[in-house]
Amino acid sequence: MEGKQNLDAARKCLLASLETSSAIGFALDESESRLELLRQRCQSLQTSFRPISMQKCSFMDVGNGIDSVLCSAAAVLKVFEFVQHLENSPLTDPGSDLCSYVSDAKKLEEALKLFTDNCTLAIGWLQGVLDFLQDKAITNEFYLFQVKKSLRILRELQAVEEGVRINGGFLSAALDNLETEFQRLLMANSMPIPLVSVGSHVATQALPGSVMGKLQAIIERLNANSRLAKCKSIYVEVRGTNAQRTLNTLDLSYLEIPTAKFEDVREIASYIDQWGIDLELVVKNVLDTEYMLSCRVFEKIGREASTECFARIAIRSGILSFILFGRNVLESRNDPYKLLNMLDIFSVLDDLRLKFNQLFGGKACEEIRITTKDLVTKVVNGACDEIFWQLSAQVKLQRPSSPPRDGGVPRLVSFLTDYCNQLLNDTYLPHLKKVLETHLSWRNETYEESIVFTQIYDTIKEVAVNLDSWSKAYEDITLSYIFMIDNHCHFYNLRGTILGDMMGDTWLGAHEQYKDYYAALYLRNSWGKLLSIIVQKDLLSSSLSSQDLGKRLHAFNVAFDERYKKESSWTICDEALRKNICKHLVECIVPIYKAYVKNYNLSIENEGMVVKHIKYTAESLENKIWSLFQPKLKKNGSVKHADWTSKIKQVSKNFRFTLAAK
Repeated sequence: MEGKQNLDAARKCLLASLETSSAIGFALDESESRLELLRQRCQSLQTSFRPISMQKCSFMDVGNGIDSVLCSAAAVLKVFEFVQHLENSPLTDPGSDLCSYVSDAKKLEEALKLFTDNCTLAIGWLQGVLDFLQDKAITNEFYLFQVKKSLRILRELQAVEEGVRINGGFLSAALDNLETEFQRLLMANSMPIPLVSVGSHVATQALPGSVMGKLQAIIERLNANSRLAKCKSIYVEVRGTNAQRTLNTLDLSYLEIPTAKFEDVREIASYIDQWGIDLELVVKNVLDTEYMLSCRVFEKIGREASTECFARIAIRSGILSFILFGRNVLESRNDPYKLLNMLDIFSVLDDLRLKFNQLFGGKACEEIRITTKDLVTKVVNGACDEIFWQLSAQVKLQRPSSPPRDGGVPRLVSFLTDYCNQLLNDTYLPHLKKVLETHLSWRNETYEESIVFTQIYDTIKEVAVNLDSWSKAYEDITLSYIFMIDNHCHFYNLRGTILGDMMGDTWLGAHEQYKDYYAALYLRNSWGKLLSIIVQKDLLSSSLSSQDLGKRLHAFNVAFDERYKKESSWTICDEALRKNICKHLVECIVPIYKAYVKNYNLSIENEGMVVKHIKYTAESLENKIWSLFQPKLKKNGSVKHADWTSKIKQVSKNFRFTLAAK
């Protein structure tokens, strides 16, 4: 029962408020009409004053004019009564009924404007009448008193009206309440979003329609009263803080890595990968949401206000720290792998280019736009001028260096072939082409598809020239044969790779032929001389004594040990090639050695002499040969030359852009 009574009371209260609002509105409309009529009458009065001379001035005519002006002043007083009524409005909390609160605030503004305009006009008219009466020496005290009294009252009312607007006044307090409600609504509907991945579902930041309508209504009233700056500051503070809290769900500590720690460009690659993921998350899930929200909230005010707020939120969220990270990477020393890092950065920025243009196209976003453009410019120019166009020249600079002591594949060769394969794969080639195309367009030059192929072909050609030069640096010609076998085999093994397909079958076939050619030279000029000790023609003669046979066997052992000691430090990197070379050596040496030992055993009867001269059995000799050309092992048993990471680190240190030949 009590609840029903409360509802009836609330209903009556609302009906009374509606009737009051309607009455006020009607009164304002009526007052405005009356004031307009009075304004016209006053203008007519002013016109009538001009032709009047002292001789024709009629006291009755002046009196009629004064009556009209005083009626205008009375109308101003009527408007002031309505303003006072609005000041006494019972609404004190906009949160309880924001719609009515905003409506009453708007009516108060309109009434104050009407009051101000007409009060100023009436004061001007009255002052003019007073001056006229005094100048013409009119002595009617009644009219003088009435004019002076009305003028004084209007000036006092004007001061009261100004007090309504200044801090502490009724309208000022009402606007303060709207600012507070604006902040409360924003904070109540702003929550940080956990960022996981671009592809995952992310909760939207769209505000409910009712909340959006309230925010827009408040902004309109604040803007109408020159409080838009404060409104924008509140919006940026709340939404900017929310964006920061959202970004705090990511681990962005890598963005603060000092420039000095960017020297190892291969290790920084993992940070670049994470940078790309995080930047895409921030742009597409955070800033894009803030952009759309700003546009909606300030859409009735204009794009300039929404763009300004968004720009401030974006900067506050930390978008510039992502751009700074990219610049720090570019400031690291030049290195072949730095090109890959640059292409990674370019690919991220290129993928986000359209979104960046959409979000940061406004004047307020100029700092972000200029900073991003500067990063793209540095990436494109650095990738082309500092690294890609310099590849073949840098390889040529390595020619004076020394080849590997073990005759293996130089790190420069293995590095460059792997590096070129990376540049040509689907991950990097599209971005490399786009970077080159962009760079050439800035120079008003035309990009051609053959540019990448030509540059890489020239680089590999310089590598081949280096190999010929390095092969001549070996004092032992047989080691130079091993060196050429190794490297031609390395090139031939590019068959089936992207680089091998680009170079073509003719190029690959040529390296296969060179490999076989140098293998034949090696077999003939190294172990062939060793076999001559035990395959001379006079060995078939029965005139050789067992002692002569033993001496030659001893000489063979000494020569074999010397050759083995020397060649056991040499390396053939390709396992299949290594086994093939060893197989040929076994087939050429072991059968002859085995036959010679058999003949020697038959020629002597003293078993002690056999033990003295026969150091190797056929089986042990074969095992010795099979152990040749093995890659060197570290203490932990891993293959030294297979340690690709340490190899590339060493190459990168010397490629400064300087690539080491060994």
